[in-house]
Amino acid sequence: MPMLEDEIRRLMADGTARLHAAPDLLGRVMRSHRAKRRRARAAAVAASVAAFVVVAPSIAYWTVDSVPTIGERSTFSAVQEPPAIDDTPPVPTDPPDLGDLGDGREFGHVRVGYLPEGLQWSRWSSDFGDTYSTSYNYDGDDKGYYQVQIRMHEEKTVQEVEDQIQAYRGEKGGEEVTVGGRSGYLVVQNVGEDGMKGTPTLFLKMGDRQWAEIMFSPVYAEEFSGAEAVSAELKKIGEGLTSTM
Repeated sequence: MPMLEDEIRRLMADGTARLHAAPDLLGRVMRSHRAKRRRARAAAVAASVAAFVVVAPSIAYWTVDSVPTIGERSTFSAVQEPPAIDDTPPVPTDPPDLGDLGDGREFGHVRVGYLPEGLQWSRWSSDFGDTYSTSYNYDGDDKGYYQVQIRMHEEKTVQEVEDQIQAYRGEKGGEEVTVGGRSGYLVVQNVGEDGMKGTPTLFLKMGDRQWAEIMFSPVYAEEFSGAEAVSAELKKIGEGLTSTM
């Protein structure tokens, strides 16, 4: 019996000895554990990505629609918001004028000495710099018709007047005159417009940098006895003009 028990103990000892851990068992166990942790993390990341892919469209839509970036605001604004249409009609504006001229006898760089009887300043004028003008009628109403209009041409616009007079000369549509020692040109402009007989006009050279254009309205011209009477009145107005340049 003792021999049997000794044999049993020996056999158990031999079996237990074979169960001892190898020298690198701890390292292998740690490495295995780390590997399992990495695999677990990778699996978790993959699962998160998969979940994001599923819900990303709705998240992206909510993000762009609710809180767009500056660049997205510009892009989506151009697509989603049509440009505003300004259908407000433009407000008409009056041309620049010479202001209050009092009796209208002096404006710009000229003084008016003579006007036909009954005429007064119409309270109308225009001022475009080197070209400016005013007019005279019976009732002093700036909405009424003019009887006489005086337009002054200075500096850069002088050449335009001289070219215009040269064109009239070529058409033989007027005549050379001398008024108060100054050269001028008498012509009827705009003949046939609106069924009228045209606008009797005296161009008068006031100086090297200034011309006066004195006009009678066609309706006013009919109040005189004829073309010679109209020309005489135009010359009187021209004689009474004084340059203040």
